Amino acid sequence: MTTTYATYENGTLTLGNGLIERVFVVDGEGRLFAKRVFDKVARREWVAKPSAIAALLPSGAWEAARDYAFEATFGRHGAVCEESLRVTLTSGSVAYAFEIFEKSASVTQRLVRGPLAEAGAIEQMHASGIETGAWPKLDPATLRDVVDAFVIQPLHLNLTAVELCDQTDLHDNLVFEREYLLHPAAEPLITLRGNLFVFEDRMTGDGFMLLKEAPLPHARPQQTAIDLRVQWDLVLLLGHGADAQVASGYAMTLLTYSGGVTGRTAALHQYQRCLRRYETPRDGRFVSNTWGDRNKDGRLSESFMLQEVAAGAKLGVDVVQIDDGWQRGVTSNSVKAQQAGGVWSGFWAADSNFWTHHAERFPRGVEPVIAAARERGMHFGLWFAPDSSHDFANFERDAEQILKLHREKGVNYIKIDGVKAHSRLGEMRLRKFFDLVLEGSKGAVVFDLDVTAEVRPGYWGMMHAGPIFLENRYSDWQRYWPHATLKNLWELSWYVDPARLRMEFLNNARNGEKYGEDPLAPGAYGADYLFASIMLASPLGWFEVSNLPGEFVGKVAPLVAKWREHRAAMHTGWTVPIGERPDGTKFTGFATRCADGRSGYVLIFREVTKGVEGTLALPEWAKGAARVEILGGEGTVVLGDGCARVRMCEPRSFVWAKLIFG
Repeated sequence: MTTTYATYENGTLTLGNGLIERVFVVDGEGRLFAKRVFDKVARREWVAKPSAIAALLPSGAWEAARDYAFEATFGRHGAVCEESLRVTLTSGSVAYAFEIFEKSASVTQRLVRGPLAEAGAIEQMHASGIETGAWPKLDPATLRDVVDAFVIQPLHLNLTAVELCDQTDLHDNLVFEREYLLHPAAEPLITLRGNLFVFEDRMTGDGFMLLKEAPLPHARPQQTAIDLRVQWDLVLLLGHGADAQVASGYAMTLLTYSGGVTGRTAALHQYQRCLRRYETPRDGRFVSNTWGDRNKDGRLSESFMLQEVAAGAKLGVDVVQIDDGWQRGVTSNSVKAQQAGGVWSGFWAADSNFWTHHAERFPRGVEPVIAAARERGMHFGLWFAPDSSHDFANFERDAEQILKLHREKGVNYIKIDGVKAHSRLGEMRLRKFFDLVLEGSKGAVVFDLDVTAEVRPGYWGMMHAGPIFLENRYSDWQRYWPHATLKNLWELSWYVDPARLRMEFLNNARNGEKYGEDPLAPGAYGADYLFASIMLASPLGWFEVSNLPGEFVGKVAPLVAKWREHRAAMHTGWTVPIGERPDGTKFTGFATRCADGRSGYVLIFREVTKGVEGTLALPEWAKGAARVEILGGEGTVVLGDGCARVRMCEPRSFVWAKLIFG
């Protein structure tokens, strides 16, 4: 029995579940106006009065819609998502879609089709010096391309605009927050670009969020000058992203929460898990990939990969993955790119057998390597680049190639690279590629979506497809710094479910001379610390496992074994960062509340600090009496006064503990 519901009666559309309710009223022209955003947990209504501006307005001139056809269907609407109620409202040239999940305080809405035109310019506000006491008003008749619109009571609200960065080959500062205090003396007009906007009552900790499920602003083919406009009490989310090729817009989700920043994080993580349900046998696996040692495809062969499988089994690897080079076709990143004319797109045109195995490196195919992995209880993965040429015109052919690898060889883990989504049509076809494979494999295939370069869906564009392959970091170029990787996980975890992040650790015995005596050099850390710093994410061993020193394996393997015992409880729980933002000199870490409500975890790092003791404030759920069981690292943890007090004798050390309440 579901708690989700939707009705359309007498011109009123009501959508909700046990956590949230949204109500729209339809005027005589068929336009939808927000009437209600009700948080059932906090018992709070966020809409102060009816809006004069309609939601879900297309970019073109409005054409009156009459007699909407209403349809609601409950069930699983994809291979990897949770059950949801999907609702459509259709009349002539206008169609809307809505979605409500059982376990998420959210309502998603999307313009499926509507009249198209270039979005009109929205005027900016300037200070004239003339004190009139009045602010310019928008003319509802001139507004177009509106995703949502409603009026709030802004007193005591904070607005936080969250900007995430991809193209991590160029960027390592990935999270930026801009805060605005909404009150009569504040800016009368705020205009922002972005994907995620948070409104929170600083007196109560209640809030709501607007999430545009689109690529980051720089990566959207259909650019929008403004995503969010706040004019005192009027909130407008703008820009559907539709164009002549793809009439449907990006989805927008409104989420409510309580409990301040930790409640906000839990609500976001829960919604992401509705789009892609966490499955213990499939998700959060430890993947090894040889590319991080910078030999590219130069060492690939059957004998080498059999060594990788054997070494991976000793380390505790779940998935042995071959990067670029397993295939016959030559890419621009190959060691043979110059002599063989490597390509980075147009793969099928370059060679109709591009995605067959490399006959010289794997004369018997990759099957012997796969068989060796299976014998040791491991999975197998490959690298693949969907053909971006002509707006992914070959998406069906690409999907069939992946499904062939899945069905015939049992390949279930695919690193996706080389994507260039420069048009809405290309985006749509890329999504269809993912959906065809997910449906065809019944959700068994796991994609790692590389966001290190080019124009790609990013953090919010296609959340159901699989984990985000976050960054290429190489000690060869002095670009791998363990504290920076920890910092990125810590900052992103406020918003992105950590299990959605594929995070790397490297062989720190390599390239020590390039770092000198730097106290934050990779070689200054214990190998177990490196794994611990990313084990709340989906770990990536970015190295040749068979090239690891014995000391490295000796430190990491026992921690991996313990982590495998607890990872499902951690990944299905609710994780928030604690302590200070990592920068190499802090006490920092994470706290995880398990789904059972009776236990949790703390993972705390001492960076290069002067003192041996640190005090980290804990979230509200962790402030009760608890028994502490040390699972890994070196140090002590004492709970009290809402804090975790830790003692670690050495810098660059960690302690991992389970908390049992009651």
